[in-house]
Amino acid sequence: MSSSTPSKGNGNDSKKFRGDRSPCSPSRVLHVRKIPVDVSEPEVISLGLPFGKVTNLLMLKGKSQAFIEMASEEAAVTMVNYYTAVTPHLRNQPVYIQYSNHRELKTDNLPNQARAHAALQAVNSVHPSGLALSEAAVLSGQSPVLRIIVENLFYPVTLEVLHQIFSKFGTVLKIITFTKNNQFQALLQYADPMNAHHAKLALDGQNIYNACCTLRIEFSKLTSLNVKYNNDKSRDFTRLDLPSGDGQPALDHSMAAAFGAPGIISSPYAGAAGFAPTIGFPQAAGLPCPGVPGALGHLAIPTSAVGRMAMPCVSHGPGNSVLLVSNLNSDAITPHGLFILFGVYGDVHRVKILFNKKENALVQMADANQAQLAMNHLNGQRLYGKVMRVALSRHQTVQLPREGQEDQGLTKDYTISPLHRFKKPGSKNFQNIFPPSATLHLSNIPPSVTEDNLKSLFSSIGCTVKAFKFFQKDRKMALIQLGCVEEAIQALIELHNHDLGE
Repeated sequence: MSSSTPSKGNGNDSKKFRGDRSPCSPSRVLHVRKIPVDVSEPEVISLGLPFGKVTNLLMLKGKSQAFIEMASEEAAVTMVNYYTAVTPHLRNQPVYIQYSNHRELKTDNLPNQARAHAALQAVNSVHPSGLALSEAAVLSGQSPVLRIIVENLFYPVTLEVLHQIFSKFGTVLKIITFTKNNQFQALLQYADPMNAHHAKLALDGQNIYNACCTLRIEFSKLTSLNVKYNNDKSRDFTRLDLPSGDGQPALDHSMAAAFGAPGIISSPYAGAAGFAPTIGFPQAAGLPCPGVPGALGHLAIPTSAVGRMAMPCVSHGPGNSVLLVSNLNSDAITPHGLFILFGVYGDVHRVKILFNKKENALVQMADANQAQLAMNHLNGQRLYGKVMRVALSRHQTVQLPREGQEDQGLTKDYTISPLHRFKKPGSKNFQNIFPPSATLHLSNIPPSVTEDNLKSLFSSIGCTVKAFKFFQKDRKMALIQLGCVEEAIQALIELHNHDLGE
């Protein structure tokens, strides 16, 4: 076998592949490393199909390597950009793709290429996009862009949630989310119209969560999306170099270093740089729920999505809304503190610190989904020097003390509290559910309050302030980074709804 530019063979000598391990200029030949020894030729080819026609394949199973030749350099560039952001897997094992030094694969005279040629022939016997000819006729001229409307938005639907669901049907290149006519909507572009066709057939009318967040899907008139920013509202998975944009607070270099630089593969709930809106004067925020299978559980959301996706379907039954919270610091914790903390995940109706065992408490949420959210995100967090444990309780409700019964104020009813964040279905607070973070989002800040005022406030309760920044376009909001997550949780408890004097 020979290749062109450079004129070096694609043999099995490992020395000949050392050049492929360092960054190369774009080429339509791609080097795939760490492939499983038992992987098949069609599986390797499938990595490239969403991006265009695969014209040649060279498998080096003994070295756990392969070379894929795409029909065009443009297709190869799109493929490398995408897989730089989203690690591809073969047989549940991560593989790594980069440009090869080779500009072309010529494998005609190589032995053991029969299976690769057969696999390529099988792929090329269908429509170049991967569609069977009969299906291609149906999809002639169809856009790879879907318009998605989420009705009955009772729980948060984020860009990452959509990506995890829709990527089951093909390679998702771009997503833009927005609100129009008081409805959460999205435009989602696949690499191929076939993917859009299958996703629409499978998902239109389905609920993301049990009995709510219904997907309404139609084809868009657009054939391509122009994404300018990579943030929690829009994402181009083929472009890692896009800025986060004005939708997120602009950070100078020192602040970016303090808070963590924005990244396209960061947690979907992290906004531009891992900021978790959690504290308000007196409004609101949130801490997300992991990948608990919901109405779309049959899509087999991978374990890598656990902790990132919000699928709050609870398998413990509809009445399981009471949590047992244990290993608390009995000298510091109060019913109000638990109400504020657990209220980040849902509306807390009642709290009871156990009279004879004050390191334990019962917290009753509005429903089982909110209880699951709270348990998944607070279990194992440190609070007042102790690691808190949260589990579902066998109790169905928290009983109020009988009249005349000694309680020492350990049981509180918050059913009609004005501090509930989630009373209104579809509330924007459902879009602000985040994991615990050392960075807090402050809102409703009076105009006369300065940065020094706020730093002094947090310092007065024992917090270490590492960084602070007002939002550029709205000084009613700010970000503050504290010494650790535990400090941030305690600050949330002590300062949420704090009166700043105006």
